[in-house]
Amino acid sequence: MNIFKALFGGSEETPEEKQRTDEAKRFDLFKYDGVKAARMGQHDYAVKCYEKALEIHDDLEIHDYIAQSLIHTDRLDEAMTHLNVLYDAQPDNKEILIRMADVAFLTEDYDKMAALCTRILDIDNKCARGNYLYARAHDGMGNAVAAVATVSRAIALDPDFAAAYLLRGQLLLKMGDAAGAGKDADTLISTYGENEDALLLKARAEAAAGHADTATDIYNKLTELNPFCSEAFKERGELRYNKGDMNGAQADMQRVLELNPDQINDITGEYSAEGIENKMRKSSFINPLGL
Repeated sequence: MNIFKALFGGSEETPEEKQRTDEAKRFDLFKYDGVKAARMGQHDYAVKCYEKALEIHDDLEIHDYIAQSLIHTDRLDEAMTHLNVLYDAQPDNKEILIRMADVAFLTEDYDKMAALCTRILDIDNKCARGNYLYARAHDGMGNAVAAVATVSRAIALDPDFAAAYLLRGQLLLKMGDAAGAGKDADTLISTYGENEDALLLKARAEAAAGHADTATDIYNKLTELNPFCSEAFKERGELRYNKGDMNGAQADMQRVLELNPDQINDITGEYSAEGIENKMRKSSFINPLGL
């Protein structure tokens, strides 16, 4: 018998109590090892720890943690399974539904995403994030008009929602409204500075409006800001090509291939290496002095 229990009249711990105590210690060990691993970015190991913890005790907090780590490791279907457990336990928790909508977006299940967003807005129709996600679902389903209307509502609810301005600008650009897209890009740049995504949107808006020189200047700034932005090099190269700057276009194309060798099949037609070379030959044949 434990000497302290003997002195103070306590009873010895029963085998069942000892088992529960040991399980609680093991549960905490796996839980906190998982949390520590996740914080260090070791999500595969974190998942293993959380799975061990769940074998001991079915705990909602662990389902939340494991869902986050599964998303980080691109195991999205498994993540959704754990999120469903959380939703079943707390069906009116919009944060869980938002997480589920994010996963549905990543899996491109836009119908499910739309249904989840409808549920979010049933709970809180002034949820800016819910409206933003609903707009992304509309866009995924090919309904651009509804997407613009819904993301505009998100902006009205939260005027500081940067991602919503970016999405609306991208949608407007796809719909042919270069001026509207440019305004959203200007809002982002004036509020948050020369962010890469905002500059890319602005450059595309200027190019779509026919302002090739202005767009090129923005692409120049963007490539200085991020020399690994292959989209900026590709799109600037196309503008250079259209202006007859074959050397500039070829240099940009080469940079794109250095950054993304797998894109070689995406660079076809006149903007391919062969297309640029052929046009350079034709130019020199028509005007051998380059005048």
